[in-house]
Amino acid sequence: MSKIEYKDLLDAGVHFGHLTRKWDPRMSPYIFMEKNGIHIIDLNKTLACLDEASAAVKQIVRSGKKVMFVATKKQAKDLVADEARRLNMPYVTERWLGGMLTNFATIRKSLKKMSSLEKMMKEDAYKNMAKKERLMITRQKEKMESVLGGIADLSRLPAALFVVDIKREHIAIAEAQKLGIPVFALVDTNSNPNEVDFPIPANDDAFKSVNLLVKAFGVAIEEGLSERKKDKDDAKLSEEEEAKRAVDADTKE
Repeated sequence: MSKIEYKDLLDAGVHFGHLTRKWDPRMSPYIFMEKNGIHIIDLNKTLACLDEASAAVKQIVRSGKKVMFVATKKQAKDLVADEARRLNMPYVTERWLGGMLTNFATIRKSLKKMSSLEKMMKEDAYKNMAKKERLMITRQKEKMESVLGGIADLSRLPAALFVVDIKREHIAIAEAQKLGIPVFALVDTNSNPNEVDFPIPANDDAFKSVNLLVKAFGVAIEEGLSERKKDKDDAKLSEEEEAKRAVDADTKE
């Protein structure tokens, strides 16, 4: 489980919400107080929600499924992309293409096209093309890569989404809801926590806050991955022992 403590959240400014006039009343269960016109998030609730989200995502990853990270806001995109790459999980940090989940068959065609362009660029035929043609292909590949690069290895729909800023990523959340894909998300005081399955009340604007919680979520995924590896190793070991017992039994006969 996440090793984050109350003080860590406090130091990272996780408790700072938005101006009180910008709040969503549905966030009231997660708000501790109002101070200088700003809502203060209840960090005990943040810790409890983070623990619940961590336990749930561990089980998803342990079963061999993928979690897609989604964060297109400037202060979150690089750190989210780094964490997703580290964990070998798909991510979207440039632009959410409408239908990325609900029209996944079309997205897969685009991924295949991107892959074929990549192969083509390694062939001699590409090297022999006119400079203008090569430039057009390179630009096309770069354009596709900026939007689809983070999901290049995704062969089927993700089992869950992890989102930073649910107001900004509302299209992604609507698509996940339509398909029954659970959503884990950092939810600030200006958002509706009922739109996601596992809300983690937190400041979703400050770099320190986002960084701390994205990494805590990453730790839970890491634990799930190592438990999956252990499950596979244990299964392999018991298979080998079973085979050995069978051989021993045949030998005795």
